[in-house]
Amino acid sequence: MNWQSATVPLLFVLAAALPSSSPAQTDPKATEQWEPVPKVVTPGPAGAPPSDAIVLFDGRDLSQWESSKDHSAARWKVHDGVVTVDKASGNIQTRRRFRNYQLHLEWQVPKDITGEGQERGNSGVFLASTGPGDEGYEIQIMDSWKNATYVNGQAASIYKQAAPLVNAMRPPGEWQTYDLIWTAPVFSAGGAVESPAYVTLFHNGVLVQNHVRLAGETFHVGKPRYTPYAEAAIKLQAHGDPSPPLSFRNIWVRPLN
Repeated sequence: MNWQSATVPLLFVLAAALPSSSPAQTDPKATEQWEPVPKVVTPGPAGAPPSDAIVLFDGRDLSQWESSKDHSAARWKVHDGVVTVDKASGNIQTRRRFRNYQLHLEWQVPKDITGEGQERGNSGVFLASTGPGDEGYEIQIMDSWKNATYVNGQAASIYKQAAPLVNAMRPPGEWQTYDLIWTAPVFSAGGAVESPAYVTLFHNGVLVQNHVRLAGETFHVGKPRYTPYAEAAIKLQAHGDPSPPLSFRNIWVRPLN
């Protein structure tokens, strides 16, 4: 058999192996998805909460908050549309409990801030509070404008776990914004970690934590570890450093469960 005659059956085999045209390959409608239709959410103007958000603080009162240590009414100072940390009364947390969510909050370091390092405008937002003190998963809040400290403890760090990609801090006296996505850890019935926690964070509109995997809860001393929980409060820290207290405004959350 010469090579020409051997080529003929081979061409038939190759042609049979090629996929034939089908409606799914020729009709663009075959790949269109029409349901379920996403619900309509109206964006808020200029940083205001979207229509489906839970407003945690709107400048008027702390009805959505409680003391972390004993669940009594939160006693931080509400004035002029903001709430200022009361270091003597301790941490506050949301009355509601959450799992996965989008969170927006704005915070301000006083213009006349004093101190240096970790003793300069220190606070924090705990994305899941697992105890009455500083237990949980903390995103650091502090003055990182020309203020040197350990990088996994500066503003927008996952405390003691991950430094921010960049320092997007505005000067003291100006308002800072955090916009973040929290993916809570998942635990088995026996308490084992089935899926770790992740966080994405924008500081003043700049991506500083990009879907970072957490090694566990954040601790000032010691290695991170996980403690099983189902849902948890969002907690704001009243840090005991001697510098003047920070203020917060415009806090809202969108559950993503």
